[in-house]
Amino acid sequence: MTTATATRPVSPITAAANAFVAAHLTEATALGGRLSELVADPDALVAAAEAGFADIADPAVREGIRRVTPGIGPVLGVRLPLLEASHRAFARGTRQASSAHILDVTDRLMRHEMSDIRWFGMWNLERLLPTDPERAWQLMRRGASEAGEWITVDTLAHPYGAGILLDARRWPELGQLVYSPSPWERRLVGSTLATMPHVKRPPGGKDATVTTHALALIGELIGDAEPDVQKALSWALRTHADLDPTATTAFLEAETATARATGDGHRAWVIRDSLSKLPPATAARLKASLDGIRRGPGPSTSNGAATAQFATAQTQGAAPRSAARPREE
Repeated sequence: MTTATATRPVSPITAAANAFVAAHLTEATALGGRLSELVADPDALVAAAEAGFADIADPAVREGIRRVTPGIGPVLGVRLPLLEASHRAFARGTRQASSAHILDVTDRLMRHEMSDIRWFGMWNLERLLPTDPERAWQLMRRGASEAGEWITVDTLAHPYGAGILLDARRWPELGQLVYSPSPWERRLVGSTLATMPHVKRPPGGKDATVTTHALALIGELIGDAEPDVQKALSWALRTHADLDPTATTAFLEAETATARATGDGHRAWVIRDSLSKLPPATAARLKASLDGIRRGPGPSTSNGAATAQFATAQTQGAAPRSAARPREE
């Protein structure tokens, strides 16, 4: 006797997306192969990428990205599975290519006006880190400084994490972004900490200090007033709650006490959004402790913001004003 397995019906939107990918997958893979043959000629490669990705772009995706990503700028709307298939073919075809050629091409792609093409270029950064770390980090820093939306930031998070795992002396590269005036560079801190445990680790196994470093940096940023930064911090805390539940729980308990004592709505929002990975009883207790403390329009209350304000005031020769922490109902 056999039992029929119930299948969840596929929505019309999902069905259309699957059909579009299936219809263009061969073309996307072939495009990646053609691009790999042009790796020694950046001008020709960029021109081929422009034409090829335009051919497999989906207007529905373009409009969707614009809706969910304010500040995105020009975007073709290439579906992620197609972009990934193309990049896999490009990576296979350039296994024997020199780092110099990959660097030149990556530099050019990351300067392109189309966001999809820039992301395609950023996916090359991780492979460059072991062979040419200094120039790879130069491209990563530039990408971070030019970022203006969350997709680009979260794309850069993976090579940032990989670079730090390859060389622990790179932690300050991330730490200095805590004090950046750009909310996108500050978001990059949280995004990198969130994705780092999922990065393919270099020979030598896992780094037991990752959560220690992560919680220290989150401790400097928690209280940031920017919602996109807050979302990245809670994402990072959920990740590290799985990786080191004891340390992360202790961190959240201490931050809850601070939020409760100061009425810090920015801090409280991050804590609430992080609780899903804690034991239910602990999560309920911390949530109850934050009852009535709500996020509002007040300034950042983070240590990073206070330090940056102090440094700015010193540079300008003025006395720094302390950051207020109003209770937000």
